[in-house]
Amino acid sequence: MTQIDLGRGIETCFPEDLLTKLSEKPHTIKFGADPSAPDLHLGHMVILNKLRAFQEKGHHIIFIIGDFTAMIGDPTGKSETRKPLDEAQIKENAKTYQDQLFKILDRSKTTVVYNSDWLGKLSAKDLVQLSAKYTVARMLERDDFTKRFSNNQSISIHEFLYPLLQGHDSVHLKNDIEIGGTDQTFNLLMGRHLQKESGQKPQGVITMPILEGLDGHHKMSKSLSNHIGLLDSPKDMFGKLMSIPDHLIMRYFSLLTIYSTDAINDMQAAMDGGENPKNFKLKLAKTLVTQLHSSKDADTAEAEFARVFSDQEIPTDMPETTLAAPTRIDELLVAHQLAPSKKEAHRLIIQGGVSINQQKVTDPFTLVANTVESIIKAGKRRWLKVLAS
Repeated sequence: MTQIDLGRGIETCFPEDLLTKLSEKPHTIKFGADPSAPDLHLGHMVILNKLRAFQEKGHHIIFIIGDFTAMIGDPTGKSETRKPLDEAQIKENAKTYQDQLFKILDRSKTTVVYNSDWLGKLSAKDLVQLSAKYTVARMLERDDFTKRFSNNQSISIHEFLYPLLQGHDSVHLKNDIEIGGTDQTFNLLMGRHLQKESGQKPQGVITMPILEGLDGHHKMSKSLSNHIGLLDSPKDMFGKLMSIPDHLIMRYFSLLTIYSTDAINDMQAAMDGGENPKNFKLKLAKTLVTQLHSSKDADTAEAEFARVFSDQEIPTDMPETTLAAPTRIDELLVAHQLAPSKKEAHRLIIQGGVSINQQKVTDPFTLVANTVESIIKAGKRRWLKVLAS
């Protein structure tokens, strides 16, 4: 493995020659995340890895925890107005962000800030003046707003404030560059526009690809239950990585690891030549669990995976519960997060993906007894032990 190429994986740069200028002097590079959920995931890691590469070239990172903007909710990619989070929930979610960040970033080259420190002090007059720096017509050019407007779906006025406030973060911080996913292009360019309007040198903009989640198609997202969290246990992380579709293996290698492009191309050629994709998933899982936990954790997780899934054994460690009364299997799956909804639980059960004591269940209304111990398996990786009460 070698140090990752700074340009690898980057989708776009504004201006186009931005990367060549990065070698001229150290820059401050801004990246932010709203604490709309308590954990970061591998989708964030795509950008965090790039930021770490920039740090190794001498650049300084400003990470914004968007505790103020989270109260609005980023409308990016949304077909309807998001429900704003309350302040207590945001603070709770933000607590673990720094620990997660420094699994990847160099703490000595990172400044962590909360945008409530300056956005929370804006007066009504300040907001009016900020709003005057952009037009409604330009705002409606944004793809998700255009679609909602064309479909006669509501757009709340406060949603227009989100990109303005994210852009104002750049004005306040006077950063040189901002980085984000391709879905954030509008917001990133807003920062460039507002810096220019404020008499500052417009920030450079770098966009990175959006990482697909475990389903292989949709953006990795906790709300879609297709994510791998940076705080997932080594066992869970290893198991989830082993479940990704084959067509994502090399994409994950490229966006999440520092394997060289040549090494990734060689692995792709070997897989195309008939080598079992499972071999490369094992290498990917060990690499990422080692990076985010330790090599010892990776070895343990690999051994457990082999024991449970290759040898079809029951894991030694699984969540446990007791029941006050016999409980329907579909309700049990949802209550213990073995299925995201009752509809999904029914689908999984009917398709034969659920078993009780290694016997498949096909009726969603099957009762699980509360007086004897039972082992519930849902899908390939989710287990629950029901203890006798």
